[in-house]
Amino acid sequence: MTLSLFLLAIGLAADAFAVALSQGAAARTNLLRTAIIVGLAFGVAQAIAPLIGWSLGIAFAGLIESFDHWVAFVLLAAIGTKLIWEGNQPKDEVAKKPAGGWQLLVLAVATSVDAVAAGIALPTLGAPILISIAVIGLITFALSFAGVWIGRAGSKALGSNAEIIGGLILIVIGAKVLIDHHAFG
Repeated sequence: MTLSLFLLAIGLAADAFAVALSQGAAARTNLLRTAIIVGLAFGVAQAIAPLIGWSLGIAFAGLIESFDHWVAFVLLAAIGTKLIWEGNQPKDEVAKKPAGGWQLLVLAVATSVDAVAAGIALPTLGAPILISIAVIGLITFALSFAGVWIGRAGSKALGSNAEIIGGLILIVIGAKVLIDHHAFG
């Protein structure tokens, strides 16, 4: 494994780690199960996305880059807004729980959109594609798993503001994606 691949994997996992923090903040019970599910969802999505990018890059190199940042922004902003709204609700009206099912799938896809574009560049790192996606998936799993635990510990200190902060983090990540892709010029 090259240093470049390791650093790429950490960079791609950063968004998943931040979202995992918010999932840990929302978890009230069964933290180990939540950490495993979130870690697997994000790890698998981050492993599949560069493979898709690598495959599509051969045929459609410029197409993905033209809109991936907007997809990621809309998905992250929508879920972030929902978390903020839920964080402002009286505690007995909204059950506080981490994302599951479709919502978790949307989060996993949203945080892995950049990995599709990164997949186009994987051949330049010199590592075989299967090793590359395994490293990216495993590092994302590990950081997301840890993020759930760290998010839970932090939510105890933040109290009811944890979801609001988690929602704001998702929106900021979405905005960062737009800025990184020079979406405004």
